[in-house]
Amino acid sequence: MSDEGVNDPLPRMSREKAEKWARHWADSLVDTARARLDPKSARPTSSFTDCAGKHGETADDGRFTLRFSVRGTLPRADHAAAVTAIKDTLKKKGFEIQTFVVNEDEEPANVVDARHPEDRQFVSVGSVDKDLLVFIVVTPCLLPPGVDQQQF
Repeated sequence: MSDEGVNDPLPRMSREKAEKWARHWADSLVDTARARLDPKSARPTSSFTDCAGKHGETADDGRFTLRFSVRGTLPRADHAAAVTAIKDTLKKKGFEIQTFVVNEDEEPANVVDARHPEDRQFVSVGSVDKDLLVFIVVTPCLLPPGVDQQQF
């Protein structure tokens, strides 16, 4: 098994900038779906975690990933079209579609999961309730500015 690329430079971004970037991505997905963010149900959530390597290695240099999610309001009858529009947009942007399901009433209903092969960001959109879609953006492993990247 090769460790090729294990010490490649990580993209640099502060936690604040990563959160702003992820929120922008999620807002773009909400727009594509033609959903709206209702303050009563949107529940924006940011969760930062330490990065782990493919062999379980961890670093002490502050590298992190961010998972940002928000809920958008849209009538359930429009979920399939929204998920399809997002899938088409993501494909045009070079994302690899990992999951795509459109079902009116069955579970899992109306889901698209996609990952960008170069940038390594992950996006997921899916029905979570009668009139709600969840929009999730996960950053790749990011290194804060101004720190030296630990080598393995």
